[in-house]
Amino acid sequence: MPPFPLSSLPLPFRLGLAAVVLVLLGGLAVSASHLWLHHEKRDGRAGLTLDDLTGAYHGIQAVAPILLSLDRGHPEQLPAAERDALRRWLGLSDLAVAYDDTKAGDMAPAEILDRRCLSCHARDAKDGDGIGKKVPLEYWDDVVKQAESRVVQPNEVPIVVASAHTHALGMGSLTVVAILLAAGSRWSRRGTGALALLAGLGLCVDLACWLPAREFALLVPVLAGAGGLWAGCTGALLLAVLGDLLLPAPRAR
Repeated sequence: MPPFPLSSLPLPFRLGLAAVVLVLLGGLAVSASHLWLHHEKRDGRAGLTLDDLTGAYHGIQAVAPILLSLDRGHPEQLPAAERDALRRWLGLSDLAVAYDDTKAGDMAPAEILDRRCLSCHARDAKDGDGIGKKVPLEYWDDVVKQAESRVVQPNEVPIVVASAHTHALGMGSLTVVAILLAAGSRWSRRGTGALALLAGLGLCVDLACWLPAREFALLVPVLAGAGGLWAGCTGALLLAVLGDLLLPAPRAR
């Protein structure tokens, strides 16, 4: 038994602590929602992906895949006039409006792609060794993913420093509370100790990568994984504490 077991506290204390732990768990859930809402459209596309986090911490400068293919001379049989028409279209600010512009006739991007690309880039295309399933160009929702050049600037250094300041104090304090409470629970010290270790390491690695990630994009997946590790282990510690507070006290041997 721990030197100060939570289960030995009087019922009012246990219920009060349980209510606070529920608030902390709710705070973790709200933080995850905030992360999603704050970053999900940073790369210009719906849904939270690693690109969103890369844009926030490192920035993104990605040339449209179709433009890269045109510059490589692909497809080889594409006439120069049609290649130039596609290049002009890819340089526009509003790709959707000019995509199937009826005034352009056969030189509209939609018509060129349909005529020159769908023999390989359709989902059921027999040519192209299955490239149509990986990079389809049948519909606008397919094409826009390959036609957009993206430039996403990372957060400015003062913003990152201010955010790291508040997160370090808030998340660090929460982690200390979760670890100390879990140390007073009835559960195995080996299990809760492992969670405590991983939570602390995850938080340390996450915050330590924020500023260096501006220079090294490879650190973005590291900080994302470390942050997820911290959240998962801290949540598990709090759930263990909540269970210990709500369960009846174990009988003395």
